[in-house]
Amino acid sequence: MMESVGVYRFCGCTAKNKMKCDSRWEMTASETAPTSAYSSPARSLGDTGITPLSPSHIVNDADPNVSEQQTFLVVVAIDFGTTSSGYAYSFTKEPECIHVMRRWEGGDPGVSNQKTPTTILLTPERKFHSFGYAARDFYHDLDPNEAKQWLYLEKFKMKLHTTGDLTMDTELTAANGKKVKALEIFAYALQYFKEQALKELSDQAGSEFENSDVRWVITVPAIWKQPAKQFMRQAAYQAGLASPENSEQLIIALEPEAASIYCRKLRLHQMTDLSSKAAVNGYSSSDTVGAGFAQAKEHVRRNRQSRTFLVENVIGEIWSELEEGDKYVVVDSGGGTVDLTVHQIRLPEGHLKELYKATGGPYGSLGVDYEFEKLLCKIFGEDFIEQFKIKRPAAWVDLMIAFESRKRAAAPDRTNPLNITLPFSFIDYYKKFRGHSVEHALRKSNVDFVKWSSQGMLRMSPDAMNALFKPTIDSIIEHLRDLFQKPEVSTVKFLFLVGGFAEAPLLQQAVQAAFGDKCRVIIPQDVGLTILKGAVLFGLDPAVIKVRRSPLTYGVGVLNRYVEGKHPPEKLLVKDGTRWCTDVFDKFISADQSVALGELVKRSYTPAKPSQLVIVINIYSSELDDVSFITDPGVKKCGTLRLDLTGASSTNVPARREIQTLMQFGDTEIKATAIDIATSKSVKVGIDFLNY
Repeated sequence: MMESVGVYRFCGCTAKNKMKCDSRWEMTASETAPTSAYSSPARSLGDTGITPLSPSHIVNDADPNVSEQQTFLVVVAIDFGTTSSGYAYSFTKEPECIHVMRRWEGGDPGVSNQKTPTTILLTPERKFHSFGYAARDFYHDLDPNEAKQWLYLEKFKMKLHTTGDLTMDTELTAANGKKVKALEIFAYALQYFKEQALKELSDQAGSEFENSDVRWVITVPAIWKQPAKQFMRQAAYQAGLASPENSEQLIIALEPEAASIYCRKLRLHQMTDLSSKAAVNGYSSSDTVGAGFAQAKEHVRRNRQSRTFLVENVIGEIWSELEEGDKYVVVDSGGGTVDLTVHQIRLPEGHLKELYKATGGPYGSLGVDYEFEKLLCKIFGEDFIEQFKIKRPAAWVDLMIAFESRKRAAAPDRTNPLNITLPFSFIDYYKKFRGHSVEHALRKSNVDFVKWSSQGMLRMSPDAMNALFKPTIDSIIEHLRDLFQKPEVSTVKFLFLVGGFAEAPLLQQAVQAAFGDKCRVIIPQDVGLTILKGAVLFGLDPAVIKVRRSPLTYGVGVLNRYVEGKHPPEKLLVKDGTRWCTDVFDKFISADQSVALGELVKRSYTPAKPSQLVIVINIYSSELDDVSFITDPGVKKCGTLRLDLTGASSTNVPARREIQTLMQFGDTEIKATAIDIATSKSVKVGIDFLNY
């Protein structure tokens, strides 16, 4: 038996109210022989001085995904994007074939329709009506007065990134100003993709395809925090993709990681090398970036009748130049966010190791839309634009669709103007609102680079359009420059530019100009589908990323023996004659710490009373590595660890039970398991970052 040298309680409160608080759980600090399988939650308890509370790691050599993988017939990945979404799949018996979803109905001129807009329409009774092009077209055709009753939502994914206090009750605002629960909208969208994918699989198989045969993968930005990832998982459960009891059926994939996995497989004809002196994809670097990429897109368009992509069983031709330990950056530039990840290749298998924690920010192509809206406000007045969005929501959507089409035509070498059609209701409503014409407003606005066309269009000079891109692109370049200053990133060989915004020649040129002398800038062919195809590969082999970096420092609060002169007086707590230091931060893992897949952090907890059936422990996080107390600046409560002992109870429970908890930080989500040492029974454990 272990000899107990100290017992203490912790409730997560501050020192001044500690004595008044009825603590919720109790930890034991134990002195064990070196051969013991157990580690103390606070090794310094009982020492004359405090020592660092470092995590106890064990490495699990068994791949937890191998046995799970065999039970699924197919992997379906859903790329849930800010502006557009789609799915792709691969049968586990044919992992080299990735099938991209059927063609969507509808579509915009000049816009690839292999993905569909992330738009959703609810009836006035708040029931799901349609998604994607179908939702947009139906909403467009509604009578303006009737449209005000319908709930139309678009680009709502960013809410999960921008909401600091995300909960299950977080709301979204529809185009008509009405509020709706975000969880419902995300669940409706995922349920739609589930039904579409299962129908396509059933049609292909010639018989009903069961959901239980599918392993689902959902993509999220790498810079998303744990609450947003958990929110997406909860929405998937509500949509019926998986369940808490069968959580392994759903995998959360990080978008730049998925892109990285796919980029490993690239052959030379599947990419555009902006840095190349030789001809790649049939053109040379003397061609403009825009012209070269147009050729690549034309090549893709001609081959798009086939929705099946073949991938290499081994690593692709691009890696023939890579040696063990070489590094590359993936820049995932999407609609809402830009996500940067740095990977190192491990040969011969081509496994990947994350070298620097994922960084990025809200620098997606939506930033260009915001600049256009600001321009409209400058010309027509902010008061009018706000009223128009409320009174004519469908017409506002039409206007932004027209802008999207012209936005995609922007290029560094463009000389002719871009025309943006103004909806008739915009022209009509403006005259009623202001008492004069749109043309008059343009003349009075002093915005020289936007003119009025007699065909009822705004005529923008190429410089005017380029100016709308500038703030967003500048933010991306600045963020990349900061990243390249890091020692881990100094010797990068490749920069892969992926995501929907990577199609923009203006962004391609800016990245090439800023970093072409430091590394080779590569754009995969059909760049908007890179993440989708990579997510399928990740679902087939989730263990391909062997090492990740923790974005934050995580830990819990504990009591340690108080040491005079070392600990602040306000942290002193005297209980039963023993002097304790309160609020000590017991660190599980540090920010930017390297952690291997399967590597576990081990802690043991004890119920305060033998009859206690639930242990709830507060989890704290910080962006800083050097954290001493849970009350330090920048430390905040971020979640709870909940141990449910009801299933592990038995008649032979000892007076002091030890519940051993194993936490995994090396996956795309933080996971935990627990066991009752006395009974060897599994304990139900949950980490909650949403409801704490």
